[in-house]
Amino acid sequence: MSNLAETPLQSDLDIAPLLLPAKVLRNDAEALDAARALAQAARLQAARRDQQRKLPWAEIEQFTASGLGSMSIAREYGGPQVSFETLAEVFAIISAADPALGQIPQNHFGILHLLQGVASDQQKKQLFQSVLDGWRIGNGGPERGTKNTLELKARITAQGDGFTISGQKFYSTGALFAHWVAVKALNDQGQQVMAFVRRGTQGLRIVDDWSGFGQRTTASGTLLLNQVPVEAELVVENWRLGETPNIQGAVSQLIQAAIDAGIARGALDDTISFVRERSRPWIDAKVERASDDLYVIADIGKLKIELHAAEALLRKAGQVLDQVSAAPITAQSAARASIAVAEAKVLTTEISLLASEKLFELAGSRATLAEFNLDRHWRNARVHTLHDPVRWKYHAVGDYHLNGTLPARHSWI
Repeated sequence: MSNLAETPLQSDLDIAPLLLPAKVLRNDAEALDAARALAQAARLQAARRDQQRKLPWAEIEQFTASGLGSMSIAREYGGPQVSFETLAEVFAIISAADPALGQIPQNHFGILHLLQGVASDQQKKQLFQSVLDGWRIGNGGPERGTKNTLELKARITAQGDGFTISGQKFYSTGALFAHWVAVKALNDQGQQVMAFVRRGTQGLRIVDDWSGFGQRTTASGTLLLNQVPVEAELVVENWRLGETPNIQGAVSQLIQAAIDAGIARGALDDTISFVRERSRPWIDAKVERASDDLYVIADIGKLKIELHAAEALLRKAGQVLDQVSAAPITAQSAARASIAVAEAKVLTTEISLLASEKLFELAGSRATLAEFNLDRHWRNARVHTLHDPVRWKYHAVGDYHLNGTLPARHSWI
């Protein structure tokens, strides 16, 4: 076992998720309103939470109680089924206030979409209803020490009427805050499945040992599973996803891009506020206020244009996903969705890094003081954009347009 697991920063023994009544949203407008209300509340202590590494429990509970946790569930199962365009904007709004709060439920929605594609009707009814009732889903997919991110060492074995699962996970974003932990493992036939484990099940341990310098309050640490019992009806054959064209990867990447767009918004908003209220003008500018410096004005304009371009591609990507999902998905339409999202992801990655770095050049030395904690924007952007290399987005987009090559079918495109 990992040495990190022996010295947790915080574990599930310290605090556990509540199960509170959750509102069921009726439409996209209500989802956007709920996101704005949550962002307004989350923004107040976001810098302090990052600085002190205080996990956003109250904000996560507000997220769930507001109905945002079930906003993507299909209408046939009782949800509002908001558009992908709205889903992306909700994540951008929240992430502009606190990108850690935006990242925590990202896998929750990716898994909900996966269930829509491969789960049995009974599994959908049970799991979707639990989410409508306020349950959250956490991630138990990635592992450390493997050849690549697709390789799994965790195993699920038939035992009696059910299964047991053993293994060790990392980057388990959302698991500490979750009621369900969705664990990927290989079954006795060597096929990948996803097992839904209830929080508190014997043999499951969630360790908050995430030490990344950005996204510090996501608790994206270790998940330990030692012969954890799993009911047979809670094992989803997600290997079936690879049998037909789908947009699973595009949906996952859309949310990632939205979080990066939110980071850029937050960084640029703080830059403008600091320049207006605190920065001193450079002596050669011969102006009274830093906000009157011609070079500063031009740089803010350039950043705003690049942010708006990224946001426009993000909206377009959401619209493409809405169009593609409204009809039977083909290899060509799935590729179209992936490429549209990849184009957005390139720009949201670049503007989140640029805006969070440019902040200090424009705001000046005072902006580096610990009391403002403005470096959190760059730390968050740098860490979150490492989920997948943007250089491969350029390659996928170029190969698609130049050679007609369809992108790979996995969660990173």
